[in-house]
Amino acid sequence: MDRSSYQKVTPEILAQFKRIVGAEYVVTDQSELEPYAHDETEDLHFYPQVALKPRSTEQVSQIMKICYENNIPVTPRGGGTGLSGGALPIHGGVILSTEKMNNIVEIDTNNLMAVVEPGVITEVLQNEVEKLGLFYPPDPASKGSCFMGGNIAECAGGPRALKYGVTKDYVYGLEVVLPNGEVINTGGKLLKNVSGYNLTQLIIGSEGTLGIATKIILKLIPLPQFRQTILVPFNSVQAATVCLTQIFAHKIIPCAAEFIEKKAVLAAEKKFEKKIPYSESEALLLLAVDGNDEEVLEKEIEKIGEVCLAQGARDVFVAEGREQQEELWKMRRSISEAVKSISIYKEEDTVVPRAALPELMKVLKEIEKKYQINIICYGHAGDGNIHANIIKENMDDQKWNQVLPVAIREIFTEVVKLGGTISGEHGIGYVQKENLPIALTSTEIELMRQIKRVFDPKNILNPGKLFPESHSK
Repeated sequence: MDRSSYQKVTPEILAQFKRIVGAEYVVTDQSELEPYAHDETEDLHFYPQVALKPRSTEQVSQIMKICYENNIPVTPRGGGTGLSGGALPIHGGVILSTEKMNNIVEIDTNNLMAVVEPGVITEVLQNEVEKLGLFYPPDPASKGSCFMGGNIAECAGGPRALKYGVTKDYVYGLEVVLPNGEVINTGGKLLKNVSGYNLTQLIIGSEGTLGIATKIILKLIPLPQFRQTILVPFNSVQAATVCLTQIFAHKIIPCAAEFIEKKAVLAAEKKFEKKIPYSESEALLLLAVDGNDEEVLEKEIEKIGEVCLAQGARDVFVAEGREQQEELWKMRRSISEAVKSISIYKEEDTVVPRAALPELMKVLKEIEKKYQINIICYGHAGDGNIHANIIKENMDDQKWNQVLPVAIREIFTEVVKLGGTISGEHGIGYVQKENLPIALTSTEIELMRQIKRVFDPKNILNPGKLFPESHSK
């Protein structure tokens, strides 16, 4: 549908919404709509006409039927922690917030499954299952505020993806409201299921463009009894990234392996006014190992230490006790906020095969020098996922606007040459859609467009996301 064909929410339709969800769950005041006009993506604001807070699948279904019949755009929204503009209501219309759908419906200890609503905060679920000796591994940096529905939409990852995988590896079934209001169920508490196309996996990572997940069935695993954290400083970025590849070459798989360059560490020190160990080093590796045999873990740590020192590490610091471990990981999670507080920025979510990580960092540093820009890097190095933040600082607006798109396209072009792609876990959303043809062929993009048309022929669900406008058909 052409954007000019979208309809406004009329007083009559607003009255219908109030009858469905209750007047207290319908937001129209401009000041109250402000939180729904942005997410964590740079400095972008788009106001919806109305924000709705349904509390059940039936209410979501009724809302979608009305919007579908009246050609009103709907933007699904979770915790608002997205980094690609996926939850921005760029065509106005309706924000459909899942914040009131926040029940953990069931923790099934017999089948090692959980059933949750989309508004459940990721860390809340993790804490509840851990009380029962169970484990839900995906751990995005925003786990204390992001919603499970958003994790589904973006296929969230995090540091532990290295050993345990990402969201898609734990979702076995979904209840989904389609754009026309119909409700479907995909999968179930089944470890095997080849009855037709895998619609569950199609919905995961679709960025809220195909349907709205209202129930999620998740696989759980036993909680590892022991965990150790290691901080390793290096005098060069290249040494740190090469060392990481050598750890894997020695057949050791940490549960997490994070890379943080000096500029990011110093930004965190300044922002939070707290000393970080080895902050004078050019790069840090933050590693974690876990398991159920303490002796095996000790041997792995010893081997990691040997490899790191052989690759030029300045030291190998093993955290003492849970409190010190948590302090180091809290530091890592704070890096993003600290870097983005420096000035206007643009974050790129690059990902390459892990062995290409040293080459990726080399390319980023060359582009930084070529365009005289400041790129601050950190990320999930163990799975080849580096967040490259381009910081504006004192650069004048004209140069920033000229250099930024050229540098970004060069970054993505080089990443694809290395066998990588333009987003590892943040999604394409609104801000990266024009770069999608760098990573995908026109045939691949058109197949995705056709899938979108099957699910949403009127293009009312999260329109203006994912697909490049310059290649629209």
